[in-house]
Amino acid sequence: MPMIEVRTAAGVVRGRAEDGLAVFRGIPYAEPPLGEARFQAPKPVARWEGVRDAHAFGPPPPQDATMAGRSGGDLFAGTGDDWLTVNVWTPDADPPARRPVFVWIHGGAYKHGFSGSPGYDAQHIARDGDVVVVSLNYRLGAEGFACIDGAPANRGLLDQVAALEWVRENIAAFGGDPDQVTVAGDSAGAGSIAALMVMPRAAGLFRRAIGQSVPGTYLSDALARDVATAIAAEAGLRPTAAELSGVDPRELPKLAHAVETKMRQHENRWGAFAHTLTLFSPVVDGEALPQAPWQALAAGAGRDVELIIGHTRDECRTFLLFAGQLGKVTEAQAAEALRHFGPGDDGERAYRTAFPGASAEELYELVQNDWLFRMPTLRLAEAQAAGGGRAHLYELAWQSPGSGGVLRACHGLDGPLLFGTYDAHLGPAAIGPEHVAEARELTTQIRTAWASFARSGNPGWPAYDSEQRLTRVFDATPSVTAYPEEASRRLWQDHVFEALPLLAT
Repeated sequence: MPMIEVRTAAGVVRGRAEDGLAVFRGIPYAEPPLGEARFQAPKPVARWEGVRDAHAFGPPPPQDATMAGRSGGDLFAGTGDDWLTVNVWTPDADPPARRPVFVWIHGGAYKHGFSGSPGYDAQHIARDGDVVVVSLNYRLGAEGFACIDGAPANRGLLDQVAALEWVRENIAAFGGDPDQVTVAGDSAGAGSIAALMVMPRAAGLFRRAIGQSVPGTYLSDALARDVATAIAAEAGLRPTAAELSGVDPRELPKLAHAVETKMRQHENRWGAFAHTLTLFSPVVDGEALPQAPWQALAAGAGRDVELIIGHTRDECRTFLLFAGQLGKVTEAQAAEALRHFGPGDDGERAYRTAFPGASAEELYELVQNDWLFRMPTLRLAEAQAAGGGRAHLYELAWQSPGSGGVLRACHGLDGPLLFGTYDAHLGPAAIGPEHVAEARELTTQIRTAWASFARSGNPGWPAYDSEQRLTRVFDATPSVTAYPEEASRRLWQDHVFEALPLLAT
């Protein structure tokens, strides 16, 4: 297989020619965050002599890959300390090429994920879109997001900033244009992007952004510190960098997982957050992340970044499947979810009035769809427009036919559709081999829009405004229409999304 060498600021890397692309895997963008660097901001990678092979993905960061009782298996259990790496797929590793750059930030509830996952094989995006694609690893869980004394908050976000700085400094050598960078991500990756849009340290590092299913959980400093206290207490420690540094990085996720198994015990302090599936989210610490994204965007912090943002129609079907709850949700469970997640003083009554024919499972799902993904995403589009920026809103409505159609337009479905990796992640369950031809039609829609946006800022449908609320609906028959979830929009129109508070001390 032909080898291709590129000189980066830190040294020469050797990639491979693969099916018309030059591919480089596992290039370090920062030093391993261990020893004195543990729980600290990322440090620039040291220069090396000679040629460094870039043939294999760097190891996954230490993580808890459990979600709703389902484990990610061995894929996320790699060894090695070079967690902070990037990967590059380029049609032409030649500086004069100056192609748009598409930087992918993976999701995973801020506690798991890996840029080397088979579902993130970016060859099709690079080849079909004629763009340079970069993906990256960042610190997860307590390593990246626990708010502890003696350490900066949001270390996972700071890693992402460092990776984007690497792109700015090096991507021209791979044929990319550092002035035409689009960041994109799903779920926690999308939540990270919303934070990056308003972080002073990330200013100027990207021109465009795509957020696929932005979760609405951003933590206040007080709540984040209370969560960290609970994690450290599992080992009889205080939530400090000094004490937690004594815990092996691959053992630390077990402490957080132990707290997650009993999160509801903290309901009186953590509120609805105690009923989510992860302990981690970006922290509005007043420094790295000065404000929650809704408030900062409305004040104009992201007006220079062009934005695509959207959600799937049936987000939480994924979590119902993982938890074995499909077809099993009771009236009591629905009532509890409506009380915890519904807007205003009587969310249960509001939802039952707005959706009078909905079953217990439908109500259970609807309120969590809205609280966690759909309404935070919509309100971010509104905030961006209010702040003088441009946002293009979308909804993925395609009812995936795999597994008897039970997953519908579920959370994470847009991943295999964008990457064309129908046999990875949710692809086998949501699509299945017998429905790949149908999926390819959606892939063409999404990938064409994303590539056009990365190149010109125009995805092919009008920007969102508060009067028409035009939204691109990705479906077997695509359309542009007024925002389709009008009943939910009205329910939430007076709710203020902001950093989640600590309720009691």
